[in-house]
Amino acid sequence: MKSRYLSLDILRGITLAGMILVNTSGNGTFTYGPLKHAKWHGFTPTDLVFPTFLFMVGVAMRFSFKAFNYTLTPSLRTKIIKRTILLFLINYLIFYFPFTDFTFEKMRFLNVLPRIALSYCAVSFITLSVPSHWLTRINIFILLAYWAILAFGGDSGVPYELASNAVLKVDLFLFGPNHLYHGNGIPFDPEGFLSTLPAISTCLLGYQASIFLEKQRAINKSPLANLLVYGFLLIAIAFIWDKAFPINKKLWTSSFVLLCAGIDFVLIGILSWWIETKERNFGNTFFLVFGTNSILAYAISEVLAIQMDHIQMPEGDGTTNLSNWLYWHVFEPVFGKFNGSLAFAISFVLVCWVFCYVCYRKKWFLKV
Repeated sequence: MKSRYLSLDILRGITLAGMILVNTSGNGTFTYGPLKHAKWHGFTPTDLVFPTFLFMVGVAMRFSFKAFNYTLTPSLRTKIIKRTILLFLINYLIFYFPFTDFTFEKMRFLNVLPRIALSYCAVSFITLSVPSHWLTRINIFILLAYWAILAFGGDSGVPYELASNAVLKVDLFLFGPNHLYHGNGIPFDPEGFLSTLPAISTCLLGYQASIFLEKQRAINKSPLANLLVYGFLLIAIAFIWDKAFPINKKLWTSSFVLLCAGIDFVLIGILSWWIETKERNFGNTFFLVFGTNSILAYAISEVLAIQMDHIQMPEGDGTTNLSNWLYWHVFEPVFGKFNGSLAFAISFVLVCWVFCYVCYRKKWFLKV
């Protein structure tokens, strides 16, 4: 019997390709709307990318813990803690390499990999310490508790706005404004400390999905029908909850968690039916290259993008970074403004894929 679903690696690969695509558009001004995050409340396809990756972290954890018989042994506890710390260190290496202009006073403490690290650590100890039939109740408690914290912890009347929410208040208290993300007009971190709480729920839902897939495989039954029902049910609840607790990726609201998880249930159901049941193989290798080496793919994409922004090219009487130069001198003249931005992003994905493909062929995998 197979130990895991191929479709899960494919979905992880699709997610990584999507993450690189939306993170590296040639020009943010001329990026198509679906390839941008929602400005605040609301939802775009781009908002689904990171939670899906985190969801898949939860799915993969179930398989990795099987070797330990789902028991929190001392060696597994050490492995969990080491992996958590290593993900933080990789994050700082990616974003501050080669440390020539690094200053601790402006260091951003939290980011994508730290959020994954904290969620992975929390879900590991929860799932290995608590019977699986308690996981749904724990998830419900997390989502309701987060709603209550934001509702009562934010400013009266506007608890879910950018400058008045509890996530910002906690981060300002813990870290100060210099250690937060500044891309929203004010210091505010979309991977803040408090909003890691519902991110844990996203990861835990992935772990629960893996348990369900495991049970369906044991009785040789396709998971498609049930996953579609669960998925659409979660989506419906999310849109109902949105009326009181808006869907918001940057706050990672509870309604946002359920919406993304519902979509992920549907995607897993469809992919497992297409790949495992129907045994379709179109495009599998392309996405497996990313899906089986996800941390490496993410690291390569971020390092390349950051270094391209540091390389200065002559432009008129001054200079511009390499990314802008390539957009305006290569992609925009050929494809136009919006299509040029999309072509830049697709080309960047392919460049990252080539690096990862070499590693895939040589069986070099970054295991964290």
